Amino acid sequence: MPASNQRAMDKARQLDCDAVIFDLEDAVSPDAKEQARQQVLEQLQAGGYGARKVVVRANSIDSPWGEADLQALATSGVKTICLPKIDSAEQLQRCSKLLESSGAPAEVTLWGMIETPRGVANVEAIASSGGRLEALLMGTTDLANELRVPVRPDRLGLQYALSRCVNAARMGGIVILDSVFLDITSEEGFRADCVQGHALGFDGKTLIHPSQVATANEVYGLDEEQVEHARQIISVWQAARDEGKGVAVLNGKLVETMHVDDAHRLLALWESQQRLEVVSG
Repeated sequence: MPASNQRAMDKARQLDCDAVIFDLEDAVSPDAKEQARQQVLEQLQAGGYGARKVVVRANSIDSPWGEADLQALATSGVKTICLPKIDSAEQLQRCSKLLESSGAPAEVTLWGMIETPRGVANVEAIASSGGRLEALLMGTTDLANELRVPVRPDRLGLQYALSRCVNAARMGGIVILDSVFLDITSEEGFRADCVQGHALGFDGKTLIHPSQVATANEVYGLDEEQVEHARQIISVWQAARDEGKGVAVLNGKLVETMHVDDAHRLLALWESQQRLEVVSG
């Protein structure tokens, strides 16, 4: 949501979402940049977002406002800063160094947006650069424009970039979030976009309107059946180990270490989902 929109930032305290992103970049006009920066600093101090992660998207470090944004955010209390148009690991490291020299605590993390052909070409190095990087976000609006691919429901011209970035995130052991869906009037189109992103391996979806939250939670969230299955996997695996067996089986299917690891991941996600539901409720 625009950091210049006080009402939107206040409303985010009641949304059933994992994170809220206050935007200083594309959603704010050039003549309102400095005012928006001051507003977001005041909003961070006001707090009240509960278990939701609060993120601020700064302007690009190569823009006239980027360095001032990072310097102001370094000691603002924000835990995560989103960096647009990350093209290389070196650019990411430059942002990290500026934050450190500006007094940012060690726990401040970064989300890097991949939204240019150069960013896609360097995404493996970016995702594996370590340091403060916690997640990648796809910015397919700018990417599609630079690639000169038509906007299609199946995102055919973006498939290579989307899959490559998911693979890079898995190599780097970090989270990756799919891009926004711009048509807020099309629930059917948005749902199809979420289903496709989930099938491609994305961990979640970035949103531009409160009306999109419920569908995203439904597609990317977990239900009781999935959670119970994860618990059963862990149970049969532990039982097999306790009995000295080398093989565990659930409903006729072999259970391997990777299945157990994924079951633990799903249960951790479920616990996080429950905490957010309590806060939102």
